[in-house]
Amino acid sequence: MSIPEVGEPAPTFTLAGTVVRSGTRTDDVYDLSAEIGRTVVLAFYPGDATPVCTAQLCSYQEELDGFADLGAVVWGVSPQALDSHESFARGSSLTFPLLSDPSGAVVRTYGVRAPGIGVRRSVFVIGPDGIVRWRHVGLVGLRFPKAEVIREQIELLVA
Repeated sequence: MSIPEVGEPAPTFTLAGTVVRSGTRTDDVYDLSAEIGRTVVLAFYPGDATPVCTAQLCSYQEELDGFADLGAVVWGVSPQALDSHESFARGSSLTFPLLSDPSGAVVRTYGVRAPGIGVRRSVFVIGPDGIVRWRHVGLVGLRFPKAEVIREQIELLVA
């Protein structure tokens, strides 16, 4: 599949995910279509507890309150299982949902599959109307958009 363009509807999906807050793991099902009315930041990342992924998701964690103040939610998406996500969340103090895409179906739908590494490090900002409003798709796995850049894109949606 091709990468959704800015201005196109975001492909909807439903994935199992987990969140760890106050030491408690809560598993749930996350349905993108149920988030209409809210801005969603989808952060695709190759693997739990790897150095660059940890740096990326921890930087988003630091801005989480700022994102929430703008009415946005952050979801991390990678192929690992929920138990791996739980360990990563606990080890890195992440409190936003980490979604499991073991089959790679959502990764393929968003066109961010990469031979060799599995997932291109990518971020999509999906507006409250379900439209892709901004995207960053990495060609190689070492660079990621900074949280403040994402926040600026969210602010444009609420202005």
